[in-house]
Amino acid sequence: MHTVISVGLLVLVLVFAVIRPRGWPEIAVAGPAALLVILTGLVSWGEAGDELAALGPTVGFLAAILVLAHLADAEGVFAFAGFVAARWSRGSANRLLRVVFVIAAITTAVLSLDATVVLLTPVVLATAAVVAVPPRPHVYACTHLANSASLLLPVSNLTNLLAFAASGLTFARFGALMALPWLVVIAIEYAIFRIFFAGDLSTPQHPVKMAGPPPAPTFALVVVGTTLAGFAVSGLLDVHPGYVAAAGALVLAVHGRRRTSVGRLIADANLPFCLFVFALGIVVLAVRDSSFGALIDRLVPERSDLVGLLLVAALAAVLANLLNNLPATLMLIPLVPHAPGPILAVLLGVNIGPNLTYVGSLATLLWRRVLHARDHRPDTADFLALGALTVPLCLGAGVLALWVGLQV
Repeated sequence: MHTVISVGLLVLVLVFAVIRPRGWPEIAVAGPAALLVILTGLVSWGEAGDELAALGPTVGFLAAILVLAHLADAEGVFAFAGFVAARWSRGSANRLLRVVFVIAAITTAVLSLDATVVLLTPVVLATAAVVAVPPRPHVYACTHLANSASLLLPVSNLTNLLAFAASGLTFARFGALMALPWLVVIAIEYAIFRIFFAGDLSTPQHPVKMAGPPPAPTFALVVVGTTLAGFAVSGLLDVHPGYVAAAGALVLAVHGRRRTSVGRLIADANLPFCLFVFALGIVVLAVRDSSFGALIDRLVPERSDLVGLLLVAALAAVLANLLNNLPATLMLIPLVPHAPGPILAVLLGVNIGPNLTYVGSLATLLWRRVLHARDHRPDTADFLALGALTVPLCLGAGVLALWVGLQV
């Protein structure tokens, strides 16, 4: 009965998060579900409190980085990136794809995957229209890189933040170990995109008519760059990166105070989603303590060699596509050996795996909503076919690159 109730509630929470009827926030169901597992004794009040305390710093950082990304957008960072992409494309769909890959990969790594999905995707869609090339390859690049290019830094993805504390790594060491997998995965994605979208990319090169350039957001770029450097230093000073992100957001908020307000900053922090993460953690805790969690525990390999890392990554990818990558991370991190190799292999699975199906990550679902709102609905068959080509190759190559890095 424990398993039936806990898994049933998790499925209900995830289905609601996917559908979001009438635009209701995810917390509308996740909150009551978390309360129910506590009231029914599946999770004790003490365990729930411990889980909230463990998630607190991570969720606080998430709110700060979301505000930072939206303030950077208000300063014109993404509009300027769109102008640069259009100018550098010189009317070539192939060249535009290369530029979009670079911008999307950097945006995801530095400002998190939410910035790529919510802020960059509309800019890329508009840029493709300005350049007069088919937008499909470029907008699909946004969602794929929002997931797979989020491997690089602890701040790139909420899943990374959840695993970072358990890994025992410094910010710099985390980035060093994930740099090679990050580069390898992006290169494979790009090669497959060139083949898969060959028809869309065959548009003849042509002159591009563009308006004058927008003002360069120098101040915002300096603040973002300084914040990134602060993340690297924070580990040496034993300062949580959430404080660094909050400081960067505060500087941009003060600089752009005429363009924003306290209410806008609170909205940018997406507090309902932050509460959803807290509630989801409690529901997943109930699942992890059930027989389903015991089954997953038995499937987790105890070995940390190359084969063990491949098995962990594959299990994480499967769970991400069954349960969504956030619950998969919450479930697996306490179960795998607490060593850098297995924990980073989990991140490879939960960050690359979601490119296989729409439900793999909340970012992919959000990407769909962004495109639907702009009357540019993605084709499900194309999405699934592209995922089937990229995910297995990226996952295998990414794990191999991680294993090589661990030997150094």
